[in-house]
Amino acid sequence: MPVVSEFEGIEICFYFDDYLPPHFHAKYGEAEALVDINNSCVLKGALPSNKLKLVLAWSELHKDELNSNWEKVKQKQLPQKIMPLK
Repeated sequence: MPVVSEFEGIEICFYFDDYLPPHFHAKYGEAEALVDINNSCVLKGALPSNKLKLVLAWSELHKDELNSNWEKVKQKQLPQKIMPLK
């Protein structure tokens, strides 16, 4: 599970054997949400609302990088780090 970004206590990561649609995992403590890259919406799970707003805003800013990383992990390559939300 490569972590590509961390901010505000949130980890953004990918799994190598994940399924479609293209998505990433956002973890905050024990909470986890799967976020659709192209639509910036939660597919499964939940985060505290203030953290989810940050994740969704960040994902809009980095959509191209997230899609590129999705392609990399599907080919069993390590994804690139992405700048955190500041």
